[in-house]
Amino acid sequence: MTTTNPFKFTSQATCKETKARAGVWETPHGIVETPRFMPVGTIGTVKGLTSVQLRETGAQMILANTYHLHLQPGEKIIEQAGGLHSFMDWSGPILTDSGGFQVFSLSKISQIKEAGVTFKSPRDGRIIELTPERSIEIQNQLGADVIMAFDQCPPGQSDWETVELASQRTYRWLERCLKAHQRPQEQALFGIVQGGVYLDLRKNSAHSLVDLDLPGYAIGGVSVGEAPELIHQVVDFTTPLLPLEKPRYLMGVGTYREMVKAIAAGIDLFDCVIPTRLGRHGAALVQGERLHLKNAQYREDFTSLDPTCTCYTCKGVTRSYLNHLIRSREMLGYILLSLHNVTELINFTQKIRTAIFKGTFVQDFGYWF
Repeated sequence: MTTTNPFKFTSQATCKETKARAGVWETPHGIVETPRFMPVGTIGTVKGLTSVQLRETGAQMILANTYHLHLQPGEKIIEQAGGLHSFMDWSGPILTDSGGFQVFSLSKISQIKEAGVTFKSPRDGRIIELTPERSIEIQNQLGADVIMAFDQCPPGQSDWETVELASQRTYRWLERCLKAHQRPQEQALFGIVQGGVYLDLRKNSAHSLVDLDLPGYAIGGVSVGEAPELIHQVVDFTTPLLPLEKPRYLMGVGTYREMVKAIAAGIDLFDCVIPTRLGRHGAALVQGERLHLKNAQYREDFTSLDPTCTCYTCKGVTRSYLNHLIRSREMLGYILLSLHNVTELINFTQKIRTAIFKGTFVQDFGYWF
């Protein structure tokens, strides 16, 4: 008896002057049009937004985090609720990070060994052991469409020897993740290319992962302290090493220039916390610029935040009102800015997609190169 693979990536258009491409990726919970920005919902919520608002932003696929959901409320509760889709009322595709990034971001409270990583919970101080097997077990229970392999992400300034050890361990952990994965027909397991800023290590990592014929591939370990020029160099070098017929995901990147340059290299998917984080700090992303709505210049500015944007914030309120809300520290102000910022980055990648189809990608977005 044969089973149909629910994950299928199709490239629909390419740029003649770069490696940019527009495609569609089929998943069990719907399609994702690429290139695409994916909002981050770390603990089962894109901060400040309801699922209805999130759909109105144009979001097709969102993220959640294994480590944080394990801490609260726990994967058993989410499984009892019918899985993460049901639990958070999101019917579209979901990707869960493995907890591997927390190996980097929570390095002060973690200890890395070959078996896995031991964390001291920032919530209650209890000891948490996260291994490749345990990460996959939790992700199987959460039920996301895409689950990420447990990896070791070294800091951007690490020396070659440190990065080599992390890259080799990441591969060994991936092999263990594959053996532990219990739902391959329902959940696509992505491998993560590591190697820091060292191109020889990136090449070795990419080749070893491609040999495993995974459903998709991610480039990790960028934007973790290295200079933007090095990020671009790594992405330009690594992306062409990954299969054309599989989706390519650049982890943790969501700024205008970095996304344009990565799309030009052939990247399909992005995620970043920046739109909601900026919203919570009173800042808006508007056509490539960052506006701080608390500033006095907006107190009597009765224009729309962005007349070209169709989100509720831009259609319904003025910059003056947003200034008032932020100065008053009203929750609504942060929500309205987050709503706009998420819409802005999704629309930005949608405009790039349209330009690739029209053959005007370089003409329309080349100023970001």
